[in-house]
Amino acid sequence: MSAAGPLMVLEDVTKVYHMGDVDVHALRGVSLKVQAGEFIAIMGASGSGKSTLMNIIGCLDRPTTGRYLLNGDEVSQLDRYALARVRNRTLGFVFQSFNLLARTSALENVELPLLYGGVGTRERHERSRHALERVGLGDRVDHHPNQMSGGQQQRVAIARALVANPKVMLADEPTGNLDTATSVEVMAIFQELCRSGITVVLVTHEADIARYAGRVVLMRDGLMQSDLAQEPIAAKPAPAGEVAGVPA
Repeated sequence: MSAAGPLMVLEDVTKVYHMGDVDVHALRGVSLKVQAGEFIAIMGASGSGKSTLMNIIGCLDRPTTGRYLLNGDEVSQLDRYALARVRNRTLGFVFQSFNLLARTSALENVELPLLYGGVGTRERHERSRHALERVGLGDRVDHHPNQMSGGQQQRVAIARALVANPKVMLADEPTGNLDTATSVEVMAIFQELCRSGITVVLVTHEADIARYAGRVVLMRDGLMQSDLAQEPIAAKPAPAGEVAGVPA
Protein backbone atom coordinates (compact mmCIF):
# COMPACT_ATOMS: atom_id res chain seq x y z
CA MET A 1 0.00 0.00 0.00
CA SER A 2 1.26 3.45 -0.86
CA ALA A 3 1.80 6.14 1.73
CA ALA A 4 -1.21 7.97 0.23
CA GLY A 5 -3.51 4.98 0.81
CA PRO A 6 -6.00 4.69 3.67
CA LEU A 7 -4.56 4.38 7.16
CA MET A 8 -7.10 1.70 8.08
CA VAL A 9 -8.88 -0.77 5.81
CA LEU A 10 -11.41 -3.35 6.95
CA GLU A 11 -12.56 -5.79 4.30
CA ASP A 12 -15.71 -7.85 4.92
CA VAL A 13 -14.87 -8.28 8.62
CA THR A 14 -16.99 -10.63 10.71
CA LYS A 15 -16.81 -11.51 14.39
CA VAL A 16 -18.53 -14.52 15.90
CA TYR A 17 -18.51 -15.27 19.63
CA HIS A 18 -19.23 -18.83 20.70
CA MET A 19 -21.46 -18.83 23.80
CA GLY A 20 -21.87 -22.50 24.61
CA ASP A 21 -24.07 -23.91 21.86
CA VAL A 22 -24.99 -20.46 20.56
CA ASP A 23 -23.04 -18.42 18.02
CA VAL A 24 -23.37 -14.67 18.48
CA HIS A 25 -22.66 -12.73 15.28
CA ALA A 26 -21.35 -9.39 16.55
CA LEU A 27 -20.14 -8.23 13.11
CA ARG A 28 -21.66 -9.52 9.87
CA GLY A 29 -19.34 -8.31 7.13
CA VAL A 30 -18.14 -4.77 7.76
CA SER A 31 -15.99 -2.94 5.21
CA LEU A 32 -14.53 0.44 6.10
CA LYS A 33 -11.71 2.73 5.00
CA VAL A 34 -10.29 5.48 7.19
CA GLN A 35 -7.88 8.09 5.89
CA ALA A 36 -5.09 9.53 8.03
CA GLY A 37 -6.25 12.65 9.84
CA GLU A 38 -9.97 11.83 9.78
CA PHE A 39 -12.27 12.22 12.79
CA ILE A 40 -14.85 9.43 12.73
CA ALA A 41 -17.68 8.72 15.15
CA ILE A 42 -19.02 5.16 15.33
CA MET A 43 -22.59 5.19 16.61
CA GLY A 44 -25.11 2.53 17.51
CA ALA A 45 -27.33 1.16 20.22
CA SER A 46 -26.21 -1.48 22.70
CA GLY A 47 -25.58 -4.71 20.80
CA SER A 48 -25.12 -2.96 17.46
CA GLY A 49 -21.50 -4.10 17.08
CA LYS A 50 -19.86 -0.71 17.58
CA SER A 51 -17.71 -1.80 20.54
CA THR A 52 -16.66 -4.99 18.74
CA LEU A 53 -15.68 -2.90 15.73
CA MET A 54 -13.67 -0.60 17.98
CA ASN A 55 -11.90 -3.57 19.58
CA ILE A 56 -10.85 -4.86 16.17
CA ILE A 57 -9.72 -1.43 14.97
CA GLY A 58 -7.76 -1.10 18.22
CA CYS A 59 -6.10 -4.53 17.85
CA LEU A 60 -7.73 -5.65 21.10
CA ASP A 61 -9.46 -8.45 19.22
CA ARG A 62 -9.18 -10.21 15.88
CA PRO A 63 -11.85 -10.75 13.23
CA THR A 64 -13.28 -14.22 12.69
CA THR A 65 -13.09 -13.70 8.94
CA GLY A 66 -12.07 -10.80 6.71
CA ARG A 67 -8.99 -8.60 6.68
CA TYR A 68 -7.82 -5.60 8.64
CA LEU A 69 -4.92 -3.51 7.36
CA LEU A 70 -3.43 -0.84 9.61
CA ASN A 71 -0.88 1.54 8.16
CA GLY A 72 -0.44 -0.83 5.23
CA ASP A 73 0.16 -3.95 7.33
CA GLU A 74 -2.33 -6.78 7.65
CA VAL A 75 -2.92 -7.29 11.35
CA SER A 76 -5.91 -9.64 11.11
CA GLN A 77 -4.02 -12.79 11.97
CA LEU A 78 -1.29 -11.51 14.28
CA ASP A 79 -0.83 -13.22 17.61
CA ARG A 80 -1.46 -11.32 20.84
CA TYR A 81 2.19 -10.34 21.29
CA ALA A 82 2.42 -8.85 17.81
CA LEU A 83 -0.91 -7.08 18.35
CA ALA A 84 0.44 -5.61 21.58
CA ARG A 85 3.45 -4.21 19.70
CA VAL A 86 1.14 -2.62 17.11
CA ARG A 87 -0.98 -1.07 19.87
CA ASN A 88 2.04 0.35 21.65
CA ARG A 89 3.56 1.89 18.50
CA THR A 90 0.50 3.16 16.68
CA LEU A 91 -2.57 3.49 18.91
CA GLY A 92 -3.68 5.56 21.89
CA PHE A 93 -6.75 4.64 23.95
CA VAL A 94 -9.19 6.74 25.98
CA PHE A 95 -12.09 5.12 27.83
CA GLN A 96 -15.27 6.20 29.60
CA SER A 97 -13.76 5.32 32.98
CA PHE A 98 -10.55 7.28 33.28
CA ASN A 99 -8.49 4.32 34.57
CA LEU A 100 -6.07 6.51 36.52
CA LEU A 101 -4.01 5.26 39.44
CA ALA A 102 -5.54 6.93 42.50
CA ARG A 103 -2.32 7.35 44.52
CA THR A 104 -0.30 8.60 41.58
CA SER A 105 0.11 12.17 40.33
CA ALA A 106 -1.09 13.34 36.93
CA LEU A 107 2.50 13.36 35.67
CA GLU A 108 3.17 9.83 36.91
CA ASN A 109 -0.09 8.56 35.39
CA VAL A 110 0.86 10.00 32.02
CA GLU A 111 4.38 8.55 32.27
CA LEU A 112 3.17 4.97 32.62
CA PRO A 113 3.27 3.97 28.91
CA LEU A 114 6.80 5.37 28.64
CA LEU A 115 7.86 3.65 31.85
CA TYR A 116 6.69 0.30 30.49
CA GLY A 117 8.46 1.13 27.22
CA GLY A 118 11.79 1.65 28.95
CA VAL A 119 12.08 5.38 28.24
CA GLY A 120 14.63 7.16 30.45
CA THR A 121 13.55 9.33 33.37
CA ARG A 122 14.40 12.74 31.93
CA GLU A 123 12.77 12.11 28.55
CA ARG A 124 9.79 10.53 30.30
CA HIS A 125 9.25 13.64 32.44
CA GLU A 126 9.64 16.03 29.51
CA ARG A 127 7.26 14.17 27.20
CA SER A 128 4.67 13.74 29.94
CA ARG A 129 4.76 17.42 30.91
CA HIS A 130 4.36 18.38 27.26
CA ALA A 131 1.36 16.03 26.89
CA LEU A 132 -0.29 17.55 29.96
CA GLU A 133 0.35 21.06 28.68
CA ARG A 134 -1.22 20.07 25.39
CA VAL A 135 -4.51 19.22 27.14
CA GLY A 136 -4.41 22.32 29.34
CA LEU A 137 -3.11 20.75 32.55
CA GLY A 138 0.45 22.06 32.63
CA ASP A 139 -0.15 23.55 36.08
CA ARG A 140 -1.62 20.36 37.56
CA VAL A 141 1.19 17.87 37.02
CA ASP A 142 1.44 17.11 40.74
CA HIS A 143 -2.30 16.78 41.40
CA HIS A 144 -3.77 13.36 42.20
CA PRO A 145 -7.05 12.16 40.68
CA ASN A 146 -9.04 12.97 43.83
CA GLN A 147 -7.87 16.58 43.50
CA MET A 148 -9.27 16.93 39.98
CA SER A 149 -12.70 17.16 38.39
CA GLY A 150 -13.98 14.44 36.08
CA GLY A 151 -13.10 16.56 33.08
CA GLN A 152 -9.56 17.07 34.32
CA GLN A 153 -9.17 13.35 34.95
CA GLN A 154 -10.28 12.63 31.40
CA ARG A 155 -7.72 15.15 30.15
CA VAL A 156 -5.02 13.27 32.06
CA ALA A 157 -6.22 10.07 30.37
CA ILE A 158 -5.99 11.78 26.97
CA ALA A 159 -2.47 13.01 27.79
CA ARG A 160 -1.49 9.47 28.76
CA ALA A 161 -2.76 8.24 25.38
CA LEU A 162 -0.88 11.04 23.61
CA VAL A 163 2.49 10.63 25.27
CA ALA A 164 3.63 7.80 23.00
CA ASN A 165 2.88 9.87 19.86
CA PRO A 166 0.20 7.59 18.37
CA LYS A 167 -1.02 7.82 14.80
CA VAL A 168 -4.54 6.92 15.91
CA MET A 169 -6.54 7.95 18.98
CA LEU A 170 -9.35 5.56 19.89
CA ALA A 171 -11.96 6.93 22.30
CA ASP A 172 -14.66 4.64 23.69
CA GLU A 173 -17.54 6.73 25.14
CA PRO A 174 -15.03 9.30 26.48
CA THR A 175 -17.78 11.72 27.55
CA GLY A 176 -20.02 9.12 29.17
CA ASN A 177 -19.15 10.23 32.72
CA LEU A 178 -19.03 13.97 31.99
CA ASP A 179 -21.58 16.78 32.03
CA THR A 180 -22.54 18.58 28.84
CA ALA A 181 -20.20 21.57 29.16
CA THR A 182 -17.21 19.40 30.06
CA SER A 183 -18.02 17.00 27.22
CA VAL A 184 -17.80 19.88 24.74
CA GLU A 185 -14.39 20.87 26.12
CA VAL A 186 -13.14 17.30 25.75
CA MET A 187 -14.43 17.19 22.17
CA ALA A 188 -12.50 20.41 21.50
CA ILE A 189 -9.33 18.54 22.46
CA PHE A 190 -10.12 15.70 20.06
CA GLN A 191 -10.79 18.17 17.27
CA GLU A 192 -7.45 19.86 17.94
CA LEU A 193 -5.66 16.49 17.90
CA CYS A 194 -7.29 15.75 14.56
CA ARG A 195 -6.12 19.10 13.18
CA SER A 196 -2.59 18.19 14.27
CA GLY A 197 -2.72 15.06 12.08
CA ILE A 198 -3.85 12.38 14.54
CA THR A 199 -6.66 10.15 13.31
CA VAL A 200 -9.50 10.05 15.84
CA VAL A 201 -12.02 7.19 16.05
CA LEU A 202 -14.75 7.79 18.60
CA VAL A 203 -17.41 5.35 19.80
CA THR A 204 -20.52 7.01 21.19
CA HIS A 205 -24.24 6.44 21.54
CA GLU A 206 -24.86 10.20 21.74
CA ALA A 207 -25.84 11.95 18.51
CA ASP A 208 -24.86 15.31 20.00
CA ILE A 209 -21.30 14.08 20.54
CA ALA A 210 -21.09 12.51 17.07
CA ARG A 211 -21.80 15.95 15.55
CA TYR A 212 -18.22 17.00 16.39
CA ALA A 213 -16.79 14.38 14.03
CA GLY A 214 -16.38 14.82 10.30
CA ARG A 215 -17.87 11.43 9.51
CA VAL A 216 -20.43 9.21 11.23
CA VAL A 217 -20.62 5.43 10.85
CA LEU A 218 -23.92 4.03 12.13
CA MET A 219 -23.93 0.40 13.25
CA ARG A 220 -27.01 -1.81 13.63
CA ASP A 221 -27.23 -5.56 14.24
CA GLY A 222 -23.57 -6.08 13.34
CA LEU A 223 -23.88 -4.26 10.02
CA MET A 224 -22.82 -0.81 8.91
CA GLN A 225 -26.15 0.88 8.28
CA SER A 226 -24.71 4.15 7.00
CA ASP A 227 -21.40 5.95 6.52
CA LEU A 228 -21.88 9.68 6.03
CA ALA A 229 -19.53 12.64 5.87
CA GLN A 230 -20.75 15.78 7.61
CA GLU A 231 -19.66 19.30 8.45
CA PRO A 232 -18.62 19.01 12.11
CA ILE A 233 -19.67 21.64 14.60
CA ALA A 234 -16.75 23.38 16.28
CA ALA A 235 -16.31 22.55 19.94
CA LYS A 236 -15.33 25.49 22.10
CA PRO A 237 -12.32 24.95 24.37
CA ALA A 238 -12.39 26.08 28.01
CA PRO A 239 -11.82 29.82 28.50
CA ALA A 240 -8.27 30.96 29.20
CA GLY A 241 -7.28 30.24 32.78
CA GLU A 242 -9.99 27.61 33.18
CA VAL A 243 -9.96 23.85 32.74
CA ALA A 244 -13.12 21.78 32.47
CA GLY A 245 -15.16 24.45 34.15
CA VAL A 246 -12.89 24.66 37.20
CA PRO A 247 -10.92 27.90 37.69
CA ALA A 248 -7.16 27.49 37.54
